[in-house]
Amino acid sequence: MISPEEIKVKAGKKYFSFLQSWMEGKPFEKLVIRGDKTYAKASLSEFEKEILLLISQSRIKKGYGYTLAFQQVKTKYLGTQDLPTTIYFDTEQDLLKYLSKEKEVIQFKENQEKIISTFPILKEWTIQNPSKIIQHPAEWDNLLKVCQYFKQTPVPNLYLRELPVRVHTKFIERNQSILGELLDNLIPEYVNHQEKTFEKRFNLKTSEKLVRFKILDNEISRVFFSGIDDIAIPVSQFEKLNLPVKKVIIVENKTTLYTTLTLPKMDKAIAIFGSGYSVSHLKQALWLKNIELLYWGDIDVQGFEILSQFRGYFPQTKSILMDRATFDIYFEDDIGTPSHISIKLNLTAAEQELYSLLKANQWRLEQEKIPLGYVNDWLGNQEA
Repeated sequence: MISPEEIKVKAGKKYFSFLQSWMEGKPFEKLVIRGDKTYAKASLSEFEKEILLLISQSRIKKGYGYTLAFQQVKTKYLGTQDLPTTIYFDTEQDLLKYLSKEKEVIQFKENQEKIISTFPILKEWTIQNPSKIIQHPAEWDNLLKVCQYFKQTPVPNLYLRELPVRVHTKFIERNQSILGELLDNLIPEYVNHQEKTFEKRFNLKTSEKLVRFKILDNEISRVFFSGIDDIAIPVSQFEKLNLPVKKVIIVENKTTLYTTLTLPKMDKAIAIFGSGYSVSHLKQALWLKNIELLYWGDIDVQGFEILSQFRGYFPQTKSILMDRATFDIYFEDDIGTPSHISIKLNLTAAEQELYSLLKANQWRLEQEKIPLGYVNDWLGNQEA
């Protein structure tokens, strides 16, 4: 026999269908809950207990909720008994009070009417998404303010927090998902549908990635940057740099940028923090095509894979301190991250040989484990 708890679960599953019917202007129809029409237990006392519990939670006892319709049914063990063969909610009030949804539905109806009175085009969206209206009960005034702004200014070309909408500064950031759905329906001709981020999808400015680099030539640092030698600028500005640089060293780890490259100073040289696979941010810096490029990564499979990636942008790139001799001297049996890349990499024969060895054994030597003196001697010899 069905229990009151099972009735509540089944009624709850019909809640959103009820809301959709209301939005479509359909009158409330008796809501029937399917129950068991057979009874297989042999205990009369248990049967009576279940019947009494079912009745105790029904409309006849509580004044609201489900109604029970009984029918005499011949059971296998208890003979002929009155069983509840039909369970139903007769009115909207019975259903909502039973589910404790009365206040929620009042607010839901107010919000749905507010949405379609502001934007009639969203009526179909509201019918298809009642749960999303409910998820933002107190926010629809502000959500609609934002939508009205984008309707009037579909290509703002401003940063998110610059938008002249009178809402909390973080409101749009916190509600990007629901706003994105609404704007997709309201301004489809202005939406960059291939973009996933809110800013790019809806014509807003985005904060650029920064390129961090160190000036290794004191004269360049003094003349162009007032003596500052540790700099981070947006990618678009880095792409336009015009410095008397002839050599660029790309290092994979930030620790290396902090310490190892403080000495020696090099003429007409800078060091860039590549930040692993983020070296892709440098690929449009076309001025790098005409200078000497040295890449220094960890001696592990990812280090060589990043080198291969960077060399795809700038074929003249040479690796430094990523050789077998350096590895053999300083390797400490560290385990690296496995790689599942199977494509042919853009490596020299010596690099490929070391890469294959590292991959087969899952070995790794991080940059920071190579002593500063060894690095400085190596770089000093290159300068000489």
